Amino acid sequence: MKKYFLFDLDGTLTDTGPGIMGSVQHALNQLGWPEQEEDFLRQFVGPPLLDSFQNYGKMSLEEAEQAITLYRARYHAWGMFKSPLYPGVDGLLERLSRRAVLAVATSKREEGARAIMDMRGITPYFQAVVGDDGSRPSKAAVIAEALRLLGNPSPEEVVMVGDRSYDVAGALSCRVDCIGAGYGYGVPGELEEAGARWVVESVKQLEELCHKLLKP
Repeated sequence: MKKYFLFDLDGTLTDTGPGIMGSVQHALNQLGWPEQEEDFLRQFVGPPLLDSFQNYGKMSLEEAEQAITLYRARYHAWGMFKSPLYPGVDGLLERLSRRAVLAVATSKREEGARAIMDMRGITPYFQAVVGDDGSRPSKAAVIAEALRLLGNPSPEEVVMVGDRSYDVAGALSCRVDCIGAGYGYGVPGELEEAGARWVVESVKQLEELCHKLLKP
């Protein structure tokens, strides 16, 4: 049934939450904000940063862009190193890549995504890596570019794996099924409400499902 597997990075392959949340808090501190609760900061893991600062921080476009500049300086100096793979991810990718075509489709800046993948030793498993290079502000645009790089396969042969509603919405916009990574940073019910076709609660469950979905 499926031959192409697109993976989100933050909250799906890597537990980048501590680095992202710490960098968001740093940016907010620089803008005069007090310390924020973890539940507030968790919202920033996964979605495009511009959306997050505007939606969750209630910032204007100018304020959000300033926050992003502060965030990125802190993230590249410190936060990106707080990005371990979820236990079992390396084995999942190694085994799945023997039977399917894998790609990363992330809202993270592409250069940052590649640096983290290189650091964790998973880059060789992927045929394409697509992030936000400044011209792809939505997850749908990121997924569409990944599909283009893979030769525009039939949507029926593709599945997206991600932990936030943005991943599901982007996949559905491209007529692609989505597996929700329930072990990531979404709130309870978020993935189901967004329309994920499947939701898994562990990397082990994710691997089992991926192999079941493979074309015979």
